[in-house]
Amino acid sequence: MPTLDFKGKQFVYSHHLSVPFRELLVDAKKSLPVKGQKPSLDDNLIIHGDNLEALKALLPTHAGKVDCIFIDPPYNTGNEGWCYNDNVRSPLMKEWLKKSANPVDKEDLERHDKWLCMMWPRLSLLHELLAEDGVLFVTIDDNEQHRLRDVLDEIFQREESFYGHIAWQKKYATSNDAKGFSAMFDHVLVYRKGEEFSRNLLERTEEKNSNYRHRDEKGVFRIDNYTCNKTSDERPNLYYPIINPNTGEEIWPKRTAVWRYSKERHSQNVEDNLVWWGADGKGSVPAYRRYKHMLKGGGGTVPGTWWAHEFAGHTDEAKKELREIMDGHGTEFFTPKPLRLLSKILEIATDENSIILDSFAGSGTTAHAVLAANLKDKGNRKFILVECEDYADNLTAERIRRVIKGYSFSGMKREELYKKKITWTSFSKNSQKMLLEVEHLERTKGVGYDKIKKEIKDGLLSVTGERKVKEKVPGLGGSFTFCSLGEPIDVESLLTGKGLPSYEALARYVFYTATGQSLEKVARPSADGVIGETDLFRIHLFYQPDAAWLRSNEAALNAEKVSAITKGNRSGKRSIVFGVAKFMSQKELTKQRVEFCQLPYAVHKILGA
Repeated sequence: MPTLDFKGKQFVYSHHLSVPFRELLVDAKKSLPVKGQKPSLDDNLIIHGDNLEALKALLPTHAGKVDCIFIDPPYNTGNEGWCYNDNVRSPLMKEWLKKSANPVDKEDLERHDKWLCMMWPRLSLLHELLAEDGVLFVTIDDNEQHRLRDVLDEIFQREESFYGHIAWQKKYATSNDAKGFSAMFDHVLVYRKGEEFSRNLLERTEEKNSNYRHRDEKGVFRIDNYTCNKTSDERPNLYYPIINPNTGEEIWPKRTAVWRYSKERHSQNVEDNLVWWGADGKGSVPAYRRYKHMLKGGGGTVPGTWWAHEFAGHTDEAKKELREIMDGHGTEFFTPKPLRLLSKILEIATDENSIILDSFAGSGTTAHAVLAANLKDKGNRKFILVECEDYADNLTAERIRRVIKGYSFSGMKREELYKKKITWTSFSKNSQKMLLEVEHLERTKGVGYDKIKKEIKDGLLSVTGERKVKEKVPGLGGSFTFCSLGEPIDVESLLTGKGLPSYEALARYVFYTATGQSLEKVARPSADGVIGETDLFRIHLFYQPDAAWLRSNEAALNAEKVSAITKGNRSGKRSIVFGVAKFMSQKELTKQRVEFCQLPYAVHKILGA
């Protein structure tokens, strides 16, 4: 498979492996737990911190478990003011960044290289967190779309992992001040980790359902074409006469558009009463009865790759949503994604128990969409948001607090009453008719508004009703735990006794490093020290975050502890034991199917394997 080369790639290729593990620290004051319960890492999570380090911190608990990832990274337009400051150890890399300008702007001739250096380790960790039947959605524009596609192809390593390229219409009108073409859509790249992922069908819209307007004793149906776009030369077997049983008339298709069905299939259609000859039965051309109850997947629709703004929202809508929820505070510089866009993604890619991750959380639209989806189908989806900026609490988390509990909205409520594309020619010809339509709207609907606003902008004539409102928007329900990133988990601290990690943090850490799998739940400290198991191993840890205990004989693996390990091992699996010391030889332990890994050195040995 072709690969993309860029400056710094050789230094960031495996940088995610050297990023230290950090403990997730719960901030109870900023959390919103279920009433009567304490904040928990098993809940929805909002993590404040560098997203590279946050993704690494999630590995011990979520490696291979995330069902759907949505990210909206910096588009690298040169106007976003993002900085590249990953602590890559290479002296050459440090020298390059030392001489480079930060934040990255349009004048930076190496901004594409920096963006790729920033994205590579994050995408590598996201791939590791993704479940085998999981899927990744990434929004991007033309600045980096082609490069991002190459990087994702290389990280996912399988040609079949590329699943779709969606064009989302982010704007409903062109910008007259655009240089060259006015960008109307963003790209949404879709990658799946394994072939196990398959998308859900979308719920049918009222517009699609309205096509099913005929009914008989079998149910509701719509009329479908009985011909296809092939000629009689191309498909001679589909060029034959059909008899209308009600009139006896022999009907041939056009030579340029033959029947869609073979003679045998047509006979079956007749037998199944699927051929329609009009309401009076005397139609001159047959049609096909397509019953709604016979649709695949319970009548849902297959998602396409063109998502119009009417279908998935637009950026103006997203800004209005955020302003309304936050009452206008601190939202001026955001370009959020609309709730409808994320809702469509969740509808396609998740079920009621999915885990959804967004590591460029911004204003928190992903979490909002998860809560809305849970309310709709009584689901138990869980979200994980990561946001590195200072607004993680006062905007990202605050938005989620408000949508969970409900919020008061006061301000100008706007409702679009009329919209029509116009040109100078069309307006000149139909101005009188358009003005009468607008006048009619003012008379009939104007009484319900404080003001009717009429505007011609960017080739659109719009009429909007405006009224001042003060109302309470009901809450969606839910909860979350707010976290920050602790100090790196440094197993060398076991030698000094300073900055000792908690039992649970070290348990998750050693389990992941030993097995490459995340630990769902840490077992309580016990006589045999078991913390969890895989299909092949039982993992044990003898540890207390206490320097005096670690130096005592009580911390060492001895015959009594080995007896407890073997007694509790009814499965016969091999036991891997982590501890600071042992009073038995490995030869004796091997007879008991026990392997001792001395902390802190064994962890480094495993990591380097």
